[in-house]
Amino acid sequence: MDINYKLYLITDRNFLNGRSLKKCVEDAIKGGVTLIQIREKDASTREFYEVAKEVKEITSKYNIPLIINDRIDIAIAIDAEGVHLGQSDMPLKLARKILGEDKIIGISANNLEEALEAQRDGADYIGLGPVFYTGTKKDIDEPIGVQGLREITKI
Repeated sequence: MDINYKLYLITDRNFLNGRSLKKCVEDAIKGGVTLIQIREKDASTREFYEVAKEVKEITSKYNIPLIINDRIDIAIAIDAEGVHLGQSDMPLKLARKILGEDKIIGISANNLEEALEAQRDGADYIGLGPVFYTGTKKDIDEPIGVQGLREITKI
């Protein structure tokens, strides 16, 4: 599968102010988004599944790959195109064994060592950052900064 990473949308219903996630995802795709990741940090398994299933209907309609954040079980349940894993999630090699070679696996990296490990282990892509301080990443002590971004993107 050829994946276009040009405009990668990560959803978060906490920022929708009551708007429909399904409608927002469809509008984003119509606006040029080429890849969608569902990020549901506070949802129960059942709620995450229902949300993912609903979004999958839209992404399938437009042939846009759907990535599930952290949850391999949800990705399998809805036949998503892949998962995005953080440093404290399942190891990439084990995730690949479970999901198979045809699924996308992205890995978060917060420094050069993590990026090199993700590359070595066969990540399809690496999510870097945060570059600057953000309220959405409370588990990061220090952002990588522009210099860290430059260093990592040279590999």
